[in-house]
Amino acid sequence: MKKNLFGLGVVLFALSLSACGQGNKTETAAKQETTVAGSEAAGESKAAGETTAAATEKAEVKEMKGDALAKIVADKEEKEKYLVIDVRSAEDYAKGHIKFALNMPLDTFKDEVSKIEDWKDKDVVLYCNSGKMSGEAAEILVNDGFTKVYNAEGVKQHSYDLTTFGNIRGAELMEKAKDALVVDAREAKDFEKEHFATAVNVNPEDTKTIDAILPDDKNALIITHCYSGNRSAKAAEYIASKGYTNVWNCLDGTKEISYDFSKGDK
Repeated sequence: MKKNLFGLGVVLFALSLSACGQGNKTETAAKQETTVAGSEAAGESKAAGETTAAATEKAEVKEMKGDALAKIVADKEEKEKYLVIDVRSAEDYAKGHIKFALNMPLDTFKDEVSKIEDWKDKDVVLYCNSGKMSGEAAEILVNDGFTKVYNAEGVKQHSYDLTTFGNIRGAELMEKAKDALVVDAREAKDFEKEHFATAVNVNPEDTKTIDAILPDDKNALIITHCYSGNRSAKAAEYIASKGYTNVWNCLDGTKEISYDFSKGDK
């Protein structure tokens, strides 16, 4: 009987040791899982922090030589990839500026940045006379989240081919079409499909078609537009050469934005 009791005690003691061992293993495994989970969470937190930092990191303003900008402007396809902005005064802009350049004077630059929000992740080139004002404007853009900003040599640093007709964007064309003579330089078949009520159709390769529609008033508001700003720029340049002082070319063509042609109704 004593032997049996002794044997039973041994068995119970062994079972208790086994249970303790299992408990220790479970506790150790739980600690290991907690440690792994903590490491993963820390890694995710670090990665999230790095992503946020990268997203808020200010882009670097790059310098651009005058010959590089001149080459871009001269290429009909390449110029579509860049938005060129003249930050000088309206008076200096009117005297002569780089072809296809918008005018956004430094004095009011901050207030007009919203007009070019769609270029935030595209190439934006700024220039002035010497690079100083355009450098200030470039800093405003990168501080506002623009990612591809260039400060180009100014008109007093490089011998650019300058033009006197101005440039506007599509929204401004739709706003002013009803009060302007709109010179549509698209092909006749596209003009016939739809156009602004105040528009006349011309062939920029045939200046006689342009001469035929020009008003007597040399100060009349004239806006040219086409598919991408190239054909219309040619028409605008010719009209300006005839002594007209209020000529504007629309940079946004019908291939780039959808126009509400009813905006031209009187």
